[in-house]
Amino acid sequence: MQSGATTVGEAPRSAALQLVRDYVTLTKPKVQSLLLLTTVTTMYVAGNPSLRLILITCLGGSLSSGGAGAINHAVDRDIDVTMKRTADRPVASGRVSPAAAILFGCTLSALSFLLLATQVNVLAASLCLSGFFGYVVVYTLWLKRTTPQNIVIGGAAGAVPPLVAWAATTGSLSGMAFYLFAIVFFWTPPHFWALSILMKDEYAAARVPMLPVVAGEDETRRQIMLYTVLLYAVTQLPFCAGGLGVAYLIPSMLLGAIFIGFSYMLLRTKERRWALRTYLFSLLYLALLFVSMAIAAHA
Repeated sequence: MQSGATTVGEAPRSAALQLVRDYVTLTKPKVQSLLLLTTVTTMYVAGNPSLRLILITCLGGSLSSGGAGAINHAVDRDIDVTMKRTADRPVASGRVSPAAAILFGCTLSALSFLLLATQVNVLAASLCLSGFFGYVVVYTLWLKRTTPQNIVIGGAAGAVPPLVAWAATTGSLSGMAFYLFAIVFFWTPPHFWALSILMKDEYAAARVPMLPVVAGEDETRRQIMLYTVLLYAVTQLPFCAGGLGVAYLIPSMLLGAIFIGFSYMLLRTKERRWALRTYLFSLLYLALLFVSMAIAAHA
């Protein structure tokens, strides 16, 4: 009897845990980790924020990003169900309804704006909201299914966290804030296109016009190389403008040279393993670059 009671009791707990896991998955926590890193490091570049300010800003950004991710799950469920990597997502698999995901996403976004507007400032809250609308409306609802330049234009939404962080720390925006925005903006295409090469067949089956599907892998490799070189140039702006010194210049040049090296190998060898290596390094690259900024700002 005791064994049977335990089994009966475990079923609701298991279902509840699965539901919690699904709603956490809707917020795309893996994607958020890098966004939060750029937020924290930018705040230290902008000044000397208190721990309370950092935590509130990160929570507000996480709520907004999570809300956008939840709505993306609902809108893209028809695409997700056709791709092996995403077929088991909560909405695509039917465990969470599209309406519930959209309501959850909108609620998180509203909480984000309310938190940042009342506890930080209205500018930071408004910028965060603009990132939410940029990802949901501009990228997910409009660009993703219509143009191979979707990730270039839509990538602006992912570049908003440095602006939010700067506004939260200083109460305004400056040229330096927009340099950091530009760095993330130009980093996004080579980062995402390297991944899209690996997923080309799945994107084609889902009829998503990612660059490798529309223009081919060779052109995608050339574009990755071009944007990596442009990114290298953009990363020198904080030093050239006098915002950061040699302590930033040296790691930015080294990291940029290595990133260009990965892109060159991807272009020259045409091997897909270099697409994976380039994608993985791009994650490490952005993290180390922003950490070096924070260190240099207080050197």
